[in-house]
Amino acid sequence: MHLKIIGSAAGGGFPQWNCNYRLSRAVRDGQPGFQPRTQSSLAASADGTAEGAANGAGWVLFNASPDIRQQIAATLELQPRPEGPLRATPIRAVVLTNADVDHIAGLLSLREREPFAIYATDRVLEVLDANSIFNVLDRSVVQRRRLPLGERTDILDAGGKPTGLAVETFAVPGKVALFLEDEARAADGFGTEEGDTIGVRIGAASTAETAFYIPGCARIDQRLKERIAGAACLLFDGTVYHDDEMIRAGVGAKTGARMGHLAIAGEAGSMTMLGDLPIGRRIYVHINNTNPILDDASAEHAAVRAAGWDVAFDGMEIRL
Repeated sequence: MHLKIIGSAAGGGFPQWNCNYRLSRAVRDGQPGFQPRTQSSLAASADGTAEGAANGAGWVLFNASPDIRQQIAATLELQPRPEGPLRATPIRAVVLTNADVDHIAGLLSLREREPFAIYATDRVLEVLDANSIFNVLDRSVVQRRRLPLGERTDILDAGGKPTGLAVETFAVPGKVALFLEDEARAADGFGTEEGDTIGVRIGAASTAETAFYIPGCARIDQRLKERIAGAACLLFDGTVYHDDEMIRAGVGAKTGARMGHLAIAGEAGSMTMLGDLPIGRRIYVHINNTNPILDDASAEHAAVRAAGWDVAFDGMEIRL
């Protein structure tokens, strides 16, 4: 199985278009130790070869960010084969982990009547169904399929042909998408319900090893720890290093928790909470533009590396 991180930043990317914080200035200036990053997305293939794409296996995207056109342009594996037909793509399906704008807006860029399948929970499918703009994806061409929680689902292309990948879905503590928040239910998680945020266990028939992709998570409980223990690879929410870092940076009033994201640092942070788990490779993804781990020379970057974590970057590859 071949995984490729095609977008490693949180919503807004790095640098964010209107951000003048020191980290965004540094990456714009091309300072050493800083890499631009697009918004969060992962590509996966059962084998990752051109032959596999030609034979129909192809690639599955996990989330479709607003930067998807740029991400495809930067990723040879996601482009039409030179010897292929005039309209073609090796992208067979898109799996959505929530309805955040930075995870669904890219679907609109895939509107050129190219067959693929969309997989999402009932909650996320309801969001797509309620917004008529997504009807540019003709349902007779682009299939919308239900991802049942707590079950294994074989990912098929639009014609029902296996991609060689399967996912097992599970709800994780999170938050309803920002544009769906109900302020009248602030004390009740702004209307958050099960299925608004999920994690996925990704597997392929070609290997016994599996990867977990959890780009959004508000809390780690014992059930989640038991689920991911022994994973060959964990790609986990690294949005903020400190819960209040946006406030410290002076760029916002929200904490990580208010946005539905667990901080890396602290006793209840992911670095501590997951530190004792047997996990083959652990990688922070979905990194906000205020997070100091984006600076390769920072103490925070050194701390996560010392704890056995990698910091995701666009184009990072994992083979299992």
